[in-house]
Amino acid sequence: MARKPNPVDLRLLGKVSKLYYEQNLTQQEISERLRLSRPKVSRLIQQAHKEGIVQITVVSPPGSYTDLEQQLEEKYGLQEVVVIDTDGSAPQDAVSRQIGIAAADYLQQTIQDGDVIGVFWGVTLNNMVSALQRCDACNVHVVQMVGGLGPPEAEEHATGLCRRMAQLLNGKLTLLPAPGLVDNAQVKEVLLSDSYVRNAFQMFSRITVAFLGIGAASPTSWIMRNDVLSTAELNDLRAAGAVGETALRFFDAQGQPVETPLNDRILGITLDELKQIDRVVGMVGGPEKVDVVRAAMRGHLIDVLITDHLSAQALLV
Repeated sequence: MARKPNPVDLRLLGKVSKLYYEQNLTQQEISERLRLSRPKVSRLIQQAHKEGIVQITVVSPPGSYTDLEQQLEEKYGLQEVVVIDTDGSAPQDAVSRQIGIAAADYLQQTIQDGDVIGVFWGVTLNNMVSALQRCDACNVHVVQMVGGLGPPEAEEHATGLCRRMAQLLNGKLTLLPAPGLVDNAQVKEVLLSDSYVRNAFQMFSRITVAFLGIGAASPTSWIMRNDVLSTAELNDLRAAGAVGETALRFFDAQGQPVETPLNDRILGITLDELKQIDRVVGMVGGPEKVDVVRAAMRGHLIDVLITDHLSAQALLV
């Protein structure tokens, strides 16, 4: 005849739980006080959870959005999402600045010895570098993933950003000493024969983490404000289905590459090469970027998203 299971001793479960969680006694101290074995105390604490006597609630601190982050991670299959609190009336530049500061915090919390960090240009990236704290112990290598674009004297120019980041992180530096966009494929072939340019391209496969902004295919984007493309070139890209770009590589609403003759003129990493990097961190926010970042996530172009809470809420719709 089968032995009946021992009845649950709710009184004992409650007592052990209060000693452990409210009075902060260790399991060994509870064992000695109640004359129970240490393994039995551990089993009683586990049973108290199953019986609902102990219920743990995690309360998010003000200004944090852990539930929102988790929902986005699950919906888009992301490694991590960092959501920051922003003022709904803040202009795009202010949102980019706050996201850049959050990205600097993320970098310095997650940096690993020996990391090879890929970056290029952009307003948000400039804000991230400006917010970095000097790290004399960091053993990293900074790699420029796209040639220079826009005015060389601009703060967000790739060469200057890479140099500043490498100095702040006390790391090595590999620059891509060429324009990001040239006149034709023949010029690109000539530049690719340069040993320094080839060295930068060979570093792409060694990048362990990349930080990038995501731009919209619109007349008000950074690349248009800095005369990187002509209006006619932008119109051709949009006619081909382009909604956004990163590293000057345009993609459609599903995050798939838009193939146009422009690609033959770009000196920099491709979207396929970007996908091979273990961790690609997209730093993007603001109402103008919601559809663009949604497309990038659909195409699995980024693994980590740093954004504002209003954009995060819109991305769940």
